Parts: sequence; structure tokens; C-alpha cells
Amino acid sequence: MATARQPGSLVLLRHGQSTWNLENLFTGWHDVPLSEQGEAEAKESGRLMREEGLLPDVVHTSVLVRAIQTAEVALAELDRTWIPVRRSWRLNERHYGGLQGLNKKQTSERFGEDKVKLWRRSYDVRPPDLEPGDERHPSRDPRYAGLPPELLPSAECLKDVVERMLPYWYDAIVPDLLAYRCVLVSAHGNSLRALVKHLDGLTEQQVVDLDIPTGVPRVYELRPDFSVQSWRYLGDPAEVERRAAAVKAQAGSKSSSG
Repeated sequence: MATARQPGSLVLLRHGQSTWNLENLFTGWHDVPLSEQGEAEAKESGRLMREEGLLPDVVHTSVLVRAIQTAEVALAELDRTWIPVRRSWRLNERHYGGLQGLNKKQTSERFGEDKVKLWRRSYDVRPPDLEPGDERHPSRDPRYAGLPPELLPSAECLKDVVERMLPYWYDAIVPDLLAYRCVLVSAHGNSLRALVKHLDGLTEQQVVDLDIPTGVPRVYELRPDFSVQSWRYLGDPAEVERRAAAVKAQAGSKSSSG
């Protein structure tokens, strides 16, 4: 009887601070680069992986530049910029619909804090849709030109992100975990929360309450059936807690847009 193959290590990395994070704006699918702090966080994540002997053999990112930059900076620190790269819109941040580009504090003042908290912190309530003709709609972005129109969101809740992320987990990440010793996924607060919900078997409320710190590698060791054997954050626990608290404090909400 054949023995099941042991999956490689899985490293989840939330991108560092972006320029819109710095300005306290809803970002979603809008494409913005890392801030100077975000670049430093990405470099630090590479150093932490190197110290742990975690050398990625393949990297998966979203198609948004802040996740791409984070991976590139971390891999440069590891001298691993030559490894295979996979990119997918299914790893994108949650689409914040009509909130994208708005200041979080001003949005709370305009719509009411309770309403905005519902949009941001609930599992299955979407923010207002973007109109199809809005220049912010993904149908206007060339990187999504090859996707069927019905796949392009006008707004998403966290439940939507879970549902569009899981096919990529099964079809792309799982095969790489069987083929390689270490797989890096550089993505966003909500797409990574969606993956953690699946891996850790979190309830809807638990995943809503989860705060993933920016620029801190979250490392999983998986059993042959892809259940979780163990997971840990790399680095100083106090710094990990500080960054998680900073995420939680954004606009007084537990669910940040990354």
C-alpha cells in the first residue's frame, strides 16, 4: 500500500503596508504600491524566513502590485527571485465595491459607524455595489479582460472571498505543496483569512475576528490529508502582537482592507 506524500511547508505572507493603508483608504482591488514601511516589512519577512531555513521553491501572489512587491522584496532578501511565480485574481483582496478609494473615517461619518462596521466586520453582508460603468469596476481593468463577466465582482463580502479563493487552493496551491518543499503565498488580509478559515476550520465569527499582521510569515506544517499539524508566526511575539493590534485598530474595526 502506497504511503501518502507529505506536503511541503506553507508560508502565508500578508503584504506590507501600502500607500493607501497609510492614508486610511479602502483599497480592495485598486492597485497601489507598498509604502516605505511596507517595503521594510517585506524585507524583514524575508530575513525571518532565511533565519528559519524556509526557502520557498515556488510563490503564489494575487495580481495586485502590493502583494507582488512584497513577494519580490522578500525573495530578494532570500536570494530566491528565480523561483517559479504563479499569479491569480482569486488571491486578490476583497472587493470593497463603492467604498474603494474612500477614507474610512469619513465613510463612517457619512453612512454611520454601525453601517460601516456591518459592511466591514460581517461575514456575509456586502458593501454597496459599483455600477458597471464606474471606472473602478474590474471590467475596466485589462488584467481581468480574459475572465467571464459573471466572475467579476461589483462588491464582495468575506464569504464571497472564501468561495472564489478555494478553487485556487485545490487546483494550484495543493499540487505545488505535493511537488515542492516550501510554498509561499503572498496575498492580502481577506484572501489569507479565507485560506486560514479553510485550513484551521474557523467558524464565521472566528474568521471575522481574525487579525493577520502585515509582513509576518505564518508558517503551516500539514499532514498528508492537508489537515493542519501545526502553525506559527515567525519573529518576536511582541512585534507580531503589535502588528496584529495595528490591523485591528484601523478605523476602529477588526476587519481591515488590505
